[in-house]
Parts: sequence; structure tokens; C-alpha cells
Amino acid sequence: MTYEETLHYLYTSIPVFQHSGASAYKPGLGTSIALDDHLGNPHRAYKIVHVGGTNGKGSVSHLLAAILQRSGYKVGLYTSPHLIDFRERIRVNGEMIPRSYVINFVERYRSVFEPLHPSFFELTSSMAFAYFHDQKVDFAVIEVGLGGRLDSTNIVTPVLSVVTNISLDHTQFLGDTVEKIAAEKAGIFKPGVPALLGEAEKESVYEVFRKRADEVNAPFFYAPRMGMLKEENVLTNEGKWLFHTAEYGEITGELGGEVQERNARTVLSAVHLLRDHAGVRVLPEAVREGFAQVTELTGLMGRWQKLASKPDVICDTGHNVGGWEHISRHLRMARERYGQIYMIVGMVNDKDIDGVLALMPKDASYLFTQASVQRAMPANDFAAHAQAKGLSGICCPTVCEAIKKALSLAHDNDLIFIGGSTFIVADALPMFIDNNSHNPIKQIS
Repeated sequence: MTYEETLHYLYTSIPVFQHSGASAYKPGLGTSIALDDHLGNPHRAYKIVHVGGTNGKGSVSHLLAAILQRSGYKVGLYTSPHLIDFRERIRVNGEMIPRSYVINFVERYRSVFEPLHPSFFELTSSMAFAYFHDQKVDFAVIEVGLGGRLDSTNIVTPVLSVVTNISLDHTQFLGDTVEKIAAEKAGIFKPGVPALLGEAEKESVYEVFRKRADEVNAPFFYAPRMGMLKEENVLTNEGKWLFHTAEYGEITGELGGEVQERNARTVLSAVHLLRDHAGVRVLPEAVREGFAQVTELTGLMGRWQKLASKPDVICDTGHNVGGWEHISRHLRMARERYGQIYMIVGMVNDKDIDGVLALMPKDASYLFTQASVQRAMPANDFAAHAQAKGLSGICCPTVCEAIKKALSLAHDNDLIFIGGSTFIVADALPMFIDNNSHNPIKQIS
């Protein structure tokens, strides 16, 4: 098979949550364990940092991978979903898994996994574990897909477990309260393995994690109490952070967005635990370089990412209420610097549509659209929800058309924001980014 034929087989033969939603969700570890046993338990050959949470786990995973990489380790990174290319999910030292490996893995093990009927995520997790083994990585940073306790990545025994935060998302699978969701996320805590919680806005959520750590005898740490990040941090007009840290002095954070201050606290706390409790050698300069060069080192995209100038075009993959609480604050901060804000937005059907819309700015001009996935809410339906919340604008049938329309309307001192869904951003990025190099394309035709 060619690479394209292999992807077509994966996307059409195996349920893909990214496209199909609930029909692709397959809780439980039985299939993952069976696949892992057949492959010889490849994840046992390297050290793992396991990262879960509702929001921020992608940024935290990439930052940790970048820091470990700059400390001289060979580092695997497994994240989801991808934005442009499937291979973004599986990287070693920032380089995507080769197409040939994807093809050969499917051809070699097709007869094994087909009788097991794995989900797309179960199969790609197994592929990642095997690839990292074959690449002889020192570390792998593994991002949880959905939840934690029953996620197919939860067959690993890491040297550190991290949960970034909790908010309401995927409630049809994980529970309809933050406490129920926390119980699922806390399921990645393992006996004797240091467990870090990045933040908890409710004491009841904090207690869920603390009690779970006690139950499995895992040393428990709470990032806000570890004192790794000082208070006088500054988000510059250029969209970068100046963090004042307890151990490394002032460091520059490349990732923009108000939420990155909290992510930085979690990452710095995780580095401290890796060094002092897991015996991992982490160089101070690697911490500074990892924060300053994370996109180049890991290929991270879609986190308050600037895609173009005059007008500025910003995208963000935040797609739930927790994520939009941060995005809305950042848009309010940005409002002072721009003439008009144009919002290119759409969502998928299984999110809290009204909760997110309530956080979007009332004084912006909207272009309502839909992503090219089955789960996307039709643009007209989304616009009706938005109008009920006092947001007005026009409908565009595709993200591409919405972007071209916004560019025709905006002046040099305006801001175009693209988001509402990971998949809206995924459709937008190819218009601005060369996938082979991740360099901005100079002009949209």
C-alpha cells in the first residue's frame, strides 16, 4: 500500500474519534493490552512521562519533550489529534514518524489487529510505542487521549504522572461533574510514581486527586504550592511570555496565550520532580531553550499561534468552556491593540456550544463556518446558536472561504481569530503553513 492508501484504510476500517465522535470511543484496556503483548510490550524499554488533563496537556507535553530533548535525550512524543498530517501524532526529537514506518506497521500487523477490532486510537498508540522502541528513545512523553483510567495509553508505568487541570468536556463519556471527570483523569496515577496536579479550581477536585494518590501510594504534588513560578510574569505585545522562575531566573516562553502561565507552572514543577524524584538529569539551559524554542523543537501548532501579519491572524485550538475562559481573557487584552476583531469560528456537535458562545466577544464581527469532519455543526445551525447569544455575522460554508472573506474585509490594524474547534484550526493551517517545513506561506491565493 502507499501512504495515502494506508491512511484511507485506517480512516475507513477503524472508528476515528476525530471524525466520528462517540461511535469511535472504546473504553477499556483489554484490546490495548492484547496489542501490546503481541508487540512485546515495547513501552517498557524507555522512561515515560504520562500527561493527562482537560486543557493544556498538549502544550505541557510538547514543552516537556522540548526540555528533555535539549538536555541531550532522544525523546519520543505522542499526542493527538493531528492538525494537518497523521504523522504529527508520533515524533522523535521533533521529527514525524516516516511514512514508510506507518505503511510497514499496518501491513505487518494487519492480520493481528483486525480480529481484535481496535479503535483508531488504540492502534495508533501501539504504533507509537513500537516506533519509540525501534528508535531506541530514552524518554517518551505520552499524552492521554480521552479521560485517563480507561484510556489506551494507561497501560504504561511512567516515571511521572501529570494532570494539567479539569473542566467539563466529553461529559457523555467521563461524567457530568468536574469531580466525576477528575476521578477518570486521576486513573493515570500509579503506585509509587510521583503524581503532579497542575491546577484545581475547586477544593473537591483537588481532593479527588489527593485521595487517588493516597489509594495507590503515589507521592502527590500540587504545582501552585511548589513555588516554581513567581507572580510577576509578563505577556509582551509580541505575544511571548517573560516568566520569572525560582530556579532558572527569567525565561522566555514562546507560546502565547493567557493560559500558558499556568502551563509553565505545571511544566516547571514537572521538571523539578523529574530531577529530584526520578533522578533525571535536566540542564538549566535546556529549560530555557525548551520554553523559547518549543515550536521548532517539537512542531507544536495551534496554541495562540500567529499565522500572518497585517492583519494579524491568530489561531487557537481551545474548544471547550475551560479553554475559552482563557481565550476570552486574551481577546479582551488584545482588543486594546486592534481596530476590529474578526472571529472565524465553528464547533462540533458534542461540545457545550452555548457555554463557549457565552464567552465570545460581543463586539467582534463573526464569520460562522464548519470544519470538514462529520462531527462539525453546520454553519447555519451554529450561527443560530450564536445569534441567540447576541453574536452577529455571516455564514461561510468552508473555513477556506471564511478566511478569504475575512482577509478581504480586514485592515492592517485588525485581528482575525480562527478557532472554536481543533478541526477549524486544522482546516485553516494548510492555507498558511507549509506542512513539510511548518514555515508560513507568504501569500494566500
